[in-house]
Amino acid sequence: MTMKLHCFAESGNSYKAALALELSGLDWEPVFVDFFNGQTRTPEFRRDVNEMGEAPVLIDGEFRTSQSGAIQAYVSEKSGKFGGRTEAERYDILRWVLWDNHKFSSMAGLTRYLINFLPEDKRPAEVIAFNQGRLKAAYATLNAHLDGRDWIVGDGLTNADLSCCSYLYYPEPFGFDRADWPHIDAWLTRISETRGWKHPYDLMPGKSSDRA
Repeated sequence: MTMKLHCFAESGNSYKAALALELSGLDWEPVFVDFFNGQTRTPEFRRDVNEMGEAPVLIDGEFRTSQSGAIQAYVSEKSGKFGGRTEAERYDILRWVLWDNHKFSSMAGLTRYLINFLPEDKRPAEVIAFNQGRLKAAYATLNAHLDGRDWIVGDGLTNADLSCCSYLYYPEPFGFDRADWPHIDAWLTRISETRGWKHPYDLMPGKSSDRA
C-alpha cells in the first residue's frame, strides 16, 4: 500500500519527512496541503487529517502520525534506514532531532516565514533580529560538531542529518549563508549528492511561484 504524506513544498518540516521517505525507497506519494489558504486551520482538516492543525501528516493504511520526528522514526522502523546501528547511535540521533526541533529548524522556519511570507509592513524587525542571533549560535554548534566528521551521528546518513538539513536548502533568505559555515556547507553537499536526493521544491507540491 502506498503511504501518503500530507505536505507542502514550502514547509521544512514536511521536507524532513518527505526526504526520509524518498531516500528510504518506501512507496509513498505527497498529498498537497494548501497551508497558505488556511487549509490546516479548517475544522475539516483537524477532524479528518490532524487534530493539531499542522503538516506533515503520514498515513499508512490504518496508521497515522504527525510531527516530522515521529514520521522519520516510523520510516526508519519500516525501512531499516537512518535510525542508527547501536543503542548509543539511536539515542544520539534522537538527541540531535530534539535539538533541531527546539533550537534550530524551529527558529529557521519562523524567521524564514517572518522575512519572506509576511507583508513587509508586518515584519517584526526586533523579533527577526533576536531569532537570527539564536540561529547564529545554532549554526556555530552544528558547524563545530561537523568539524572532522562527515555526518552528525555515526558514519552514514541518519535522521539527525535529515532533520537538521531541512531549512538550509531553501532559497528564501533568513540569515544563513553556506559560505560562512564551511563544515555545514560540505555536509549539505554530501547530503545533496546522496543518490535519490531532491530539493524540497522538486520533491513536494506547492511553492512561492505557484502563488505569485
